[in-house]
Amino acid sequence: MSEKKEKLFDMFPETTYEEWRAKVEADLKGADFDKKLVWRTNEGFNVQPVYRAADIADFKTTNSLPGEYPYVRGTRTENDWLTRQEIRVEDPQEANALALDVLNKGVTSLGFKLKGVDPTPEVLAALLDGIYLDCVEVNFKCCPRKAVELAKNLVAYLKEKGMEEKFRGSIDYNPCKPAFKHGRQIPAWAVENAKEIMEIVAPVPNLRFLAVNSVKLCNSGAYIYQELGYALAWGTQWMTSMTDAGYTADAVAHRIKFNMGISTNFFMEIAKFRAARMLWAQIVKQYDPADLESCKMMVHAATSKFNQTIYDAYVNLLRSQTEAFSAAVAGVDSITSVPFDTPYKQPDAFSERIARNQQLLLKEESHLDKVIDPAGGSYYVEELTVAIAEQAWKLFLSVEEAGGFFKLVNEGKVQEAVNESCKKRHTDVARRKEILLGTNQYPNINEKASDKIEKGACKCACGCAPEEDAPQGVALCGRRAATDFEELRLATEAAAKRPKVFMLTIGNLAMRLARAQFSTNFFGCAGYEIIDNLGYKTVEEGVDAALEKGADVVVLCSSDDEYAELAPAAFKYLDGRAEFVVAGAPACMEDLKAAGIKDFVHVRCNVLDTLKDFNARLLK
Repeated sequence: MSEKKEKLFDMFPETTYEEWRAKVEADLKGADFDKKLVWRTNEGFNVQPVYRAADIADFKTTNSLPGEYPYVRGTRTENDWLTRQEIRVEDPQEANALALDVLNKGVTSLGFKLKGVDPTPEVLAALLDGIYLDCVEVNFKCCPRKAVELAKNLVAYLKEKGMEEKFRGSIDYNPCKPAFKHGRQIPAWAVENAKEIMEIVAPVPNLRFLAVNSVKLCNSGAYIYQELGYALAWGTQWMTSMTDAGYTADAVAHRIKFNMGISTNFFMEIAKFRAARMLWAQIVKQYDPADLESCKMMVHAATSKFNQTIYDAYVNLLRSQTEAFSAAVAGVDSITSVPFDTPYKQPDAFSERIARNQQLLLKEESHLDKVIDPAGGSYYVEELTVAIAEQAWKLFLSVEEAGGFFKLVNEGKVQEAVNESCKKRHTDVARRKEILLGTNQYPNINEKASDKIEKGACKCACGCAPEEDAPQGVALCGRRAATDFEELRLATEAAAKRPKVFMLTIGNLAMRLARAQFSTNFFGCAGYEIIDNLGYKTVEEGVDAALEKGADVVVLCSSDDEYAELAPAAFKYLDGRAEFVVAGAPACMEDLKAAGIKDFVHVRCNVLDTLKDFNARLLK
């Protein structure tokens, strides 16, 4: 029986890019196409509003299948990633009980964080009691000084249980941690300890320990190309150091594990992981491995902490869901969904359950585990993959030319570059170029957060903390994007009197409503009480109403044309009895400033700096 194929849209004439562009430019009515529709990324390249088959016709990245070198489409032929839950270990028995509980709730990968607990044989035995090591991935995180001890005791335990061949997991050996966290030098024993661990774990083929923790860079505000470029350089440092020590490329590559972050830039994160696998495969191949399988990159991905917020914290669920979604589509090996309440407390049973369920929804409801690389062939994603790869590769080469990753970390160059990006992102948040819903845009003005914040730093007796007399270098900033706004708002909560902001709406209906809404969002970011109104016939009536309500700030909301008359009149009548603000940036602004009016709020304002100024005036 002959099969009849119908080509969709054959009845429509083909439209060329030139015809489409001409139509768009006509609709723009003279506005510049590039300024209106072309997006300049933080990664240093432009994103066009539309892509076509011709744009990726020459890409070599589209010529492979999942599981085929260079693994841009994935290292596996299926996409059943592991769902990890991190467990803080202060009491081994309690941690074990929690692990056994969550293993019955969809978790397939455990991450034990040893906090102030030595990895003794007794601790490991208690921690792993009742866990079927052939059914679940087990990962350990401890201070780098204790990694050798952990490796010895873990291997001994696995030998005793006869689980050397079946075990899957990792030890997070990260000698860069003191440098990133405290600005110290990478310990002189970093490579020697790695060599010792290499010998210890030889009987356990699937135990990885050479950590590339670029998730720390992501959580410190690094841009996507920076995280990827530095991760590749970090991995290459391990490859070079260990092969120089006499180990084969295959042996070293099979011990490296990448722990990467996920930002909320959905499509670019998909492209990042695809580019990461492709570039890493090409790097490892240069070391002449005997088996091409050694070029596969093992990636664990964790949702970002950098963009989590204390206020409107449930929005963190939307952020982490989007992030986990992009990592799942990208085909990573395992994912940690960071609980939504992490910024202000130790996650509880509720937040951890929701975090687990986010990944279960992606599997059981969206069936993302049933399809590998669904983004493959997308003109947009393929273009992003190549563009991000190019930018990350440039950074990688610059690190190699400068002497390698460890050298640049010791010099503070990596930290300085990431901190500069973090500073830029904080500025973008302050100016609302980067939006944090509920924090610098559309805040819940009546929400209080001070009572839910748990105090107390993490305790660790491993010796990674800086010594008082030790010279300190450059550490990673580590301040979340929302931190500045949260400090501002917490100061408002702590004040003896909560400032009141009165919207004096008058004149043109559409403009006064729009500007009252804008000003409400603006001042709401500081946690002020907002008093909105339907409108007044005269500025005198509005000012009297504001003073009757006890307003500390009066915001005049009207149209540009009316400000020339209304603003001086309202300012004069108010006569310093409250702060006076004009909503907008009218053409007559200079004239109004000459009349003594100094405060204006508009889209070009630095919201954070403006509100800091008001806090200094109002919180006495």
